Parts: sequence; structure tokens; C-alpha cells
Amino acid sequence: MDSVFKAIADPNRRKILKMLKRRDLSVSDIQKHFDFTGATLSHHLDALKRANLVVTERRGQFIFYSLNTSVLEEVLSAFYSFFSK
Repeated sequence: MDSVFKAIADPNRRKILKMLKRRDLSVSDIQKHFDFTGATLSHHLDALKRANLVVTERRGQFIFYSLNTSVLEEVLSAFYSFFSK
């Protein structure tokens, strides 16, 4: 769970997650929304993958990222448990 909180602590990673909420995206699709380098984007995507917040799928020569909804549900459940009586 610590890796999840560390991953979502960064505003750029939260923006990536928000984008993936709408649809699966390739790295080049994601890169269009940021001014930082490809290496920096790779670092952010790796952090999201290590936290199991995103999953990847190869489609031809491209890798697409999508939300791992089961982990997001687990995080929401943990928050609910923390704040409920």
C-alpha cells in the first residue's frame, strides 16, 4: 500500500491516472500532455506500474497503459475503512 501512496503523491502521476480513467493510452499519447522528457515520463509510468495502479498491453509495436481498477478499489476501501467508525 505504501507504493500506492508514494505513486499518487505526485501530481503528474495523478494526471496520468485521470487520463487513463477515460481510455487506454500509448506512451506517445500520454507524452503529448506533458512538457518533460521521455525518460521522466518513463520514470512516472514505472512508479505507477510498481504500485500496480496501471497495467500494460502490447498492441503491435506500441505499449498501451490502462488503469488497474482492482487496486484502485482496494485503495478506496482502505480509505473508507480508515475514516469510518
